[in-house]
Amino acid sequence: MHHFELKSGALHAEAVSLEALAQDVGTPAYVYSSATLTRHYAVLREAVDAHTAALGGPNGGEALIAYAVKANSNLSVLATLARLGCGADTVSEGEIRRALKAGVPASKIIFSGVGKTDAELGFAIDTGVRQINIESAAELDRLIAIAQDRGASPAIAIRVNPKIGAGGHAKITTGGEGDKFGVPVDEAMALYARASASPHVTPVGLACHIGSQITDLTPLEAAFRLLRSMTEELRAEGLSVERLDLGGGLGVPYVGADHASSIAASPAEYVAMAAGVLDGLNVEAAFEPGRLLAANAGILVSRVIQVTERADGRRFLVLDAAMNDLIRPAMYDAFHEVLPVRPRAGAPVAYDIVGPVCETGDTFARGRPMLPVEAGDLVIFAGAGAYGAVMASEYNSRPMVPEVLVDGERYAVIRPRPTLEEMLAREPMADWL
Repeated sequence: MHHFELKSGALHAEAVSLEALAQDVGTPAYVYSSATLTRHYAVLREAVDAHTAALGGPNGGEALIAYAVKANSNLSVLATLARLGCGADTVSEGEIRRALKAGVPASKIIFSGVGKTDAELGFAIDTGVRQINIESAAELDRLIAIAQDRGASPAIAIRVNPKIGAGGHAKITTGGEGDKFGVPVDEAMALYARASASPHVTPVGLACHIGSQITDLTPLEAAFRLLRSMTEELRAEGLSVERLDLGGGLGVPYVGADHASSIAASPAEYVAMAAGVLDGLNVEAAFEPGRLLAANAGILVSRVIQVTERADGRRFLVLDAAMNDLIRPAMYDAFHEVLPVRPRAGAPVAYDIVGPVCETGDTFARGRPMLPVEAGDLVIFAGAGAYGAVMASEYNSRPMVPEVLVDGERYAVIRPRPTLEEMLAREPMADWL
């Protein structure tokens, strides 16, 4: 569910006219809905709370929902979720700092990532994050040495590579045998035992994340069952396993007639499956949704520069948004529905939808049927709240796309568009030039 709807013939974000917003802020611009973020978190929270006995640990506590900050790391987005009680899944010191500044307590921050530096590990220890997910023997050794210097014993989980890869694209599949993340099962078991023998780390559980935009629960269930069997085996060896970090990855529906397969299981079905697998194990579960909370809470608003018609009948819809603003189609062949802000009457027209960047890869869609549009019209890219602005750049010396948060009838620019003068001023000229 989202809150981008037609009102008086034009699309609105909650109660804010996108036409008025574009006039004020300019285009392209990302627009996020507070109501949608809140609704998505509430749906997942309700689903998790319905299975407290299976997911809340031996004391029936509250299973953690830790938002994957990499999906959309804007401070206002994080603060919106933090005020609802959401935690944070982070993969850098910068993301930890963002989560803390947005109001997420350290006790709800998980630190993941395959290439944590010594400085980042030290910062995580000093901050007192909930747990550090260990992804290799080398990383465990470094963490033990860093913790020993500090006289600390941080909580850790061993990230397992279950040889179960899944996701909407090879580049977002993270649990396959050839992927760089985590350690194989046998190595994970040995690492857990070795960590348990060290006074400088405190193993509390296992972690697993097999990919992103997963629309079938089958591979997720297989991964969760593996974590259960590993937990039972470790406990049989006399080792304590209190938590299971289940990762994220549940897909969202990127709408489109030819993308019916992109419609995933519901959050309730996903959580019920996890609870069924873990029932009776007495572990505290953690879920790490990113796209699930943010994707359909955001859109990218763009203006039509021109419609270029070729002699062969091909029509290029040239927008002021480009691959540097929304790279998912170029990088992942991702589908985003493109809709006019004020729909015109007429039969659908097939467009090649492109941006102004000097690369053929700056193509959002080919032969995409949509209602007719003209130069100056506004369009939106739906489902752009995750892996959109956070992956944007200033390629072709185009100013960074701004971000806007809507809350009912009000809105705020939560990351401004820099001027070209500000962009140039950030680069000091070499003193010999």
